[in-house]
Amino acid sequence: MGAKGEAAENAAPTPTAASGETSFEFLAFRGGPFYDLQKRFALLEDHALRAGPRALIFTALAWLVPLVLSITDPRSYLADPGVWAKFLIAVGAFLLAEQQVECGLRMKLGQFVRAPLIAPHSLPAAGDAVAMALRRRDSALAEAVCLGFGIMLSVVAFTGISPAASWAVDPAPDGPRITPAGWWALFVSLPLFGFLFLRGLWRHLVWALLLRKIATLDLRLVATHPDGNGGLAFLADYPNAYMLSVLGASSAVAAAVAKHLAHETISMTTFTSITGGWLAIVLALFVLPLAAFSSPLVRLKESGVLVCGAQATRFQRAAERKALGANVVADSPEERDEKEETSDVSKQFDAFRKLSGVLVNRFAVLPVAAAALLPFAIAGAMKLPFKEVFSVLKKLLLL
Repeated sequence: MGAKGEAAENAAPTPTAASGETSFEFLAFRGGPFYDLQKRFALLEDHALRAGPRALIFTALAWLVPLVLSITDPRSYLADPGVWAKFLIAVGAFLLAEQQVECGLRMKLGQFVRAPLIAPHSLPAAGDAVAMALRRRDSALAEAVCLGFGIMLSVVAFTGISPAASWAVDPAPDGPRITPAGWWALFVSLPLFGFLFLRGLWRHLVWALLLRKIATLDLRLVATHPDGNGGLAFLADYPNAYMLSVLGASSAVAAAVAKHLAHETISMTTFTSITGGWLAIVLALFVLPLAAFSSPLVRLKESGVLVCGAQATRFQRAAERKALGANVVADSPEERDEKEETSDVSKQFDAFRKLSGVLVNRFAVLPVAAAALLPFAIAGAMKLPFKEVFSVLKKLLLL
């Protein structure tokens, strides 16, 4: 695909002449300086992210090179849980997740057109929203900020490396000195981890803002939809597209917890609090964008109950007159002369009453919650009783 194809991919969605539908193309991990740099080095192509090969290359840069540089003391390097979590698992997971996230979000966004859920007069506004999301996605400033904060986080993380980690710091007689592996970690491995994490976080924020904008449009919701959410239930499991990203980030956090467990500086209670707090942060990150759809769903429910209630009253009073010859209460000659027949809306009324304004449920986000807790299960099982750790994680998953 050449420059024209790339321009077409990034163009704002517009209604097609034949069908009047809007073609949404929000590819979460295309565009931006880092994407262009990788494309220049033939690491990816416009039609293929090549996530697997890129994951191998970047994990080799982040994890394998320091191992080679610490060849005089590889045991210290391989014994550091942070090295495995950040340089190998997290970096690899962040890159492998890109294809999964793109496919997942593309399918969810496309459903708004396939259904169709967006009212025809709101299509131009929907197109503008996607175009804005693409501009935010491609922002060079955003990636520069991610890189800057990634470097800052790498410095903070490096200063927190234990003095016993001789792979990074050589405790020489004349004072500690940073080893070649330590310099590489400081300038390459840690900034790469921080940048990939923050870049992924930014692009999820772009997606979240897009969802919140779509939620303000006129949506063709229907209370009797079998999903119980007016036709929007398909959005509830979008967080599961981020399973690998969450696994990578959770591994880094769990590795820090594992270090404290190794030194017995935290108790089971503290471990439970940290794990529960992290799970709450992860779920909030994905639940908040979906909360924007609660407002239109609640309005649909309230309006529908009133409209169906009014029609049900007319229908049931007409049925009463037909059966008894007059209404038992507040009988009116004018009503008896009415010729208009109304329909029984009992099923619609029940559907409106049962309509849920909450898109998320624990079953929908169970996979991503499990991905968030798995690294903590491994970290906790190393030093804490397995039954207690399993019990804590089971309770968190059932909440």
